[in-house]
Amino acid sequence: MALNIDGIIGSSPALKEVYKILEKVAPTDSTVLVTGESGTGKELLVRALHKNSKRHEKPFVPINCGAIPRELLESELFGHEKGAFTHAIRSRPGRFELADGGTIFLDEIGEMDLSLQVKILRALQEKEIERVGGTVTKKVDVRVVAATNRDLEVEVAAGRFREDLFYRLNVIPLHLPPLRERGEDVMALAEHFLRGFCHTRERKLLALTGQARSMLTGYSWPGNVRELENFMERLSILCEGQQVTPEDLPEKIQRAAGFEPPQAPGAATAAPQGFRWPVLQDMRDKGQGLKEFLDEIEERLLQEALAEAAGVKNQAAELLGIKRTTLIEKLKKRNLLES
Repeated sequence: MALNIDGIIGSSPALKEVYKILEKVAPTDSTVLVTGESGTGKELLVRALHKNSKRHEKPFVPINCGAIPRELLESELFGHEKGAFTHAIRSRPGRFELADGGTIFLDEIGEMDLSLQVKILRALQEKEIERVGGTVTKKVDVRVVAATNRDLEVEVAAGRFREDLFYRLNVIPLHLPPLRERGEDVMALAEHFLRGFCHTRERKLLALTGQARSMLTGYSWPGNVRELENFMERLSILCEGQQVTPEDLPEKIQRAAGFEPPQAPGAATAAPQGFRWPVLQDMRDKGQGLKEFLDEIEERLLQEALAEAAGVKNQAAELLGIKRTTLIEKLKKRNLLES
């Protein structure tokens, strides 16, 4: 039977190697650990794994372990009994039960708390779970696939991830290469996204000039496929002509390619601006106190880092030199966190 890779775009040598492993491992029930940078499309790959498995007619149940608060994640995974905690007004099955017979996808497994890792290990080894507040174990027949953008061997060495769970998950490692290693896949994806967004907005398909194509292919895409998709959506909205030229590309892509936009006729050449520390007069001009002034500066930097990282919070936190959890707290405080 031909491999069903519906939804995955690309035919680069790096991606073909992934397809080879996928074809071999999909029909088995082996546990798979998918690794790769944020934004590379790990969930698409896991869905393809499920589609090509013997369980394809049974449920595919994903859960993002990094997006659910620690105190709620156990209930989400294993379910709970009525009265197990405040607001538990009725019994509820967890994702493992919902996935019975099919595949459960544990995304961002590297974010999971150590105490919960023990219970995941038991579910893998014994193929049984126990609801929060329950006293009865339930047998579950699920295939477990996990994904992470962290180096779990480093996490194990640092004591943040259980070694026994790592080896139990890492039966079949499957690495999804970053976009910068996928060559012409960049243009295949760019044209796919651009075609879709132009169709959605009922506008004529935009054409990419040769120079624009070269600049897109040569860019490193730190946010990977997600960053490329977001950028193509932006182009479909903001590009005024019918061709995408180098001038339409963001400044960071122009800089990476060494592109200098042509100077408008008669325009004065601006002297390069150096860094200038804010002074008291800046604060007075805004009519703000110190706290409000610093808060505004911080909010602008948060928004700029998110934009440069194409919304990838791990990367935005690295740009700012803070922890991801600190970034999340600051975004929540300012109501900047996407729902």
